[in-house]
Amino acid sequence: MPNDASLVTAAMLAIGDELLSGRTKDKNIGHLAEMLTLAGVDLREVRIVGDEEDEIVAALNALRGRYDYVFTSGGIGPTHDDITADAVGKAFGVAVTHDEKAMTMMGEMYARRGMEFNEARRRMARMPVGSVHIDNPVSAAPGFNIGNVYVMAGVPAIFQAMLDNVIPTLRTGARMLSRTVRCPFGEGEIGAPLTAVQKSHPDSVIGSYPKFDGKTYSTDLVIRARSEAVLDAAAAAVEAMIAETAVAQAAATGIARAR
Repeated sequence: MPNDASLVTAAMLAIGDELLSGRTKDKNIGHLAEMLTLAGVDLREVRIVGDEEDEIVAALNALRGRYDYVFTSGGIGPTHDDITADAVGKAFGVAVTHDEKAMTMMGEMYARRGMEFNEARRRMARMPVGSVHIDNPVSAAPGFNIGNVYVMAGVPAIFQAMLDNVIPTLRTGARMLSRTVRCPFGEGEIGAPLTAVQKSHPDSVIGSYPKFDGKTYSTDLVIRARSEAVLDAAAAAVEAMIAETAVAQAAATGIARAR
């Protein structure tokens, strides 16, 4: 896709040893990708790192300088290995403190529930100085935004609720349009001509998704573009390619039968 002012990019940093060990199956990456696509933001890169401060800092600094937005998930809970806030503070070179507003809000919430606002729970009110809250309507403990980084919980329901509050605040680009063309041939039969179509329509992105029904192979070709005209042209070229492939297949079958 062309690099112009209409393009807004993002990355995701998923944090947690449990993701790398397989104990937890990530559900946030797909949700973020879907929501950003609908908003006209391209999710360009996803990284997963464990609960190691230096690794989080290095990944965060690499991503936040490369993309318009970075979204993190995980590591802002009450336990000793929830170190995301500290890592973000280190990446930005600012102190991490118990945020006064978060302390008040959470203290009142635990009081209403008749629960102790102990030191472990107070950890969830820690954030880098200069951060702005991301509201959490599920469990009250807020995420936070600093610079172009949005730090959110790893629990899917909470991540999704926080993201709902973030999306309307983002600068968004031209939304991606898409169209699916059904192709009755397998990828091996259309690989070369499809590559030629993509090269001749560089402002579009053509995805190839093979299917097998137990007897024959086929392919769904998904064309994406930010302009209706570009989408129409690329789709027409794909359909012409399929028609040409069908003619070539029929001719080859006829020659084989004649022999």
